[in-house]
Amino acid sequence: MRSPSASFAALGGRRRRLLAAAGLVAALALTATACGGSDEDTADGDPGPAASASGAADGGDGKLQIPADLQDRLKEHGIDVDDWKDGGWKDWDKDKWLSEAKDFVNPVIEGLWKPERMMAAEEADKTMSVKDASAVQDVSDPEPAPVEAEAERTPYHENAAPVGKIFFDSPEGSMVCSGTVVKDVNHPGKSNLVWTAGHCVHAGGGGGWYRNIAFVPAYNDLGKSEAELSDANPREIAPYGNWWADWAATSNGWIEGGSESGGAGAAYDYAVLHVKPEQGAKSLEETVGAALDVDFSAPAAAEAGQMGAWGYPAAPPYNGLKMFKCLDEPGRLSLDASLPTMYRIGCTMTGGSSGGGWFRVVDGETKLVSNTSIGPLDNTWLAGPQLGRDAQALYENMSETYGGQ
Repeated sequence: MRSPSASFAALGGRRRRLLAAAGLVAALALTATACGGSDEDTADGDPGPAASASGAADGGDGKLQIPADLQDRLKEHGIDVDDWKDGGWKDWDKDKWLSEAKDFVNPVIEGLWKPERMMAAEEADKTMSVKDASAVQDVSDPEPAPVEAEAERTPYHENAAPVGKIFFDSPEGSMVCSGTVVKDVNHPGKSNLVWTAGHCVHAGGGGGWYRNIAFVPAYNDLGKSEAELSDANPREIAPYGNWWADWAATSNGWIEGGSESGGAGAAYDYAVLHVKPEQGAKSLEETVGAALDVDFSAPAAAEAGQMGAWGYPAAPPYNGLKMFKCLDEPGRLSLDASLPTMYRIGCTMTGGSSGGGWFRVVDGETKLVSNTSIGPLDNTWLAGPQLGRDAQALYENMSETYGGQ
């Protein structure tokens, strides 16, 4: 997926630091090798409705066509299948909240995520109190100096093809996060996997799965303003279309321990989606032309080297329409002595960047090593989980069970 002629250039880092030629600037090539971007139709053949294990589509008669097994699972929770498309999904009664891993249901409602609905979605923010942030000072490294987030170059499909926005509905309304196209080890070149944060797909302790989860790679490809987007071509907003999650997986640590401020689940705040196109037949990786390997070695912060974080910050002073990035050397953040330490970097990105990938160079290859999980109220740094054996098991199960669908 890497192209020698294109890479993330002029990455935002601390001004006093200079990167070696073989460092992140030179090696972090996240761009597509063969993509149509905003100007080409990337669908293969006649576009058709997406449907799979947890997906569904409009059957042409105005009714949502949901496979029998999904209908049964919805009915088990007292959910009227016929009402789902017409807004039945808005019923967040706790007795009907789909919370167990086996309960994930995300049928495609074609045309739901229109550009104006995307723009109105708010950030899924996870902030920490000062008390939480300094819980284990003897383990945590000193708080990093802020690193000013830098806007990514446009068009995004040429400079950051695997990065995009995740949209979903929660009881509080429409929300946004960020995500990254990652490779599928069992289906090389044809991945439909997206890496993000657990809190972008599941509410954590006492909650359940969010609904209408969709991924839009290279969202707002040309980085246009809100005024400019009022009459933008749909391909400029979603150059590769909308991709619905037909399955999602997050850690038990997040499902059991996640909270409004991250809580004990923050150290396990990661998730992987398997997606299908709202229209079209090609895989996500083939369509975008890029995907990243995931680094599950969980290197110690002191040995990890430079890391870059990408995402679409949506809370002020940002508005969620443009992609930003930060570059820094990570330190350790410990929320509790019994929990794994997290990586922490200086960065001014705000909510909405949650779930966005953190990348580092391993033997000359750019890999995803973490994702944005939490940050402080003053938006001076970000923290992300270490991705070790548990995260790898989650990924491998998704690849083996759903990757070929």
